[in-house]
Amino acid sequence: MSVRAFLKQRAVNIAVGGNYSLANWYDQNGKPRNFACRTSRVSPFRMIVDVPVVGRVGDSISSYFSDFGKLDGHISDTVPGGFLLELSVTRAMRERLSSQLSWLEKKLSDPAIVDAREQARIVPACPHSSLILADGSMHTCFVIDMSISGVAVSADVQPEIGTPLAVGGCVGRVVRHRNDGFAVKFSELQNRSELEWRIARPPARNSVAEARVERLAAEKPSEQWTDAKPRNEDGSGTFVLDA
Repeated sequence: MSVRAFLKQRAVNIAVGGNYSLANWYDQNGKPRNFACRTSRVSPFRMIVDVPVVGRVGDSISSYFSDFGKLDGHISDTVPGGFLLELSVTRAMRERLSSQLSWLEKKLSDPAIVDAREQARIVPACPHSSLILADGSMHTCFVIDMSISGVAVSADVQPEIGTPLAVGGCVGRVVRHRNDGFAVKFSELQNRSELEWRIARPPARNSVAEARVERLAAEKPSEQWTDAKPRNEDGSGTFVLDA
């Protein structure tokens, strides 16, 4: 099915974070490479997913979402920064997914239900941004979440800890690797009201951001760049920098 046809079908417009792996994409240890992702529209049969690496029509996908669990399928159509995933699930799993979507849709429409998560973590409306490294190379990336002190991203590159770079117009260093990406700590706190705009802003070559990355690369990384810890007690989960 095409994305255009799916947009005409009954579905729930909802953002649920997760991760996925593409067939034939492996890390340096020969294991399937994980990337972060987020749904934008979901039905019991298929979903549109925003991703850092799109893949090709027909590619097999293995994914996991916090609200839905493990979901496998294949890509039936692609759009810039995303794909349409055709779900390969049993009838029982499809019925469970339908019930979950009905509940989530009611939750979205009920103003009495308040999200109790920490306000320091921000999930941007537009998850796509760009990276620029000290050598001038640029890469697209997917923003998992962010705060005024840093950002967690997923991309087809995995810079070493301590690497200086810019995410959009925000400059910092890589402080931790995750199984689906890496975390960057900004060299200075950002203005919360401008944060999403600065992250989404594409860094231009020979820009102020690139010059600041080059200057940061000339500095010796201090311990502050390598002592970031994951919040979850088990050492896993989303990395969130304190605001």
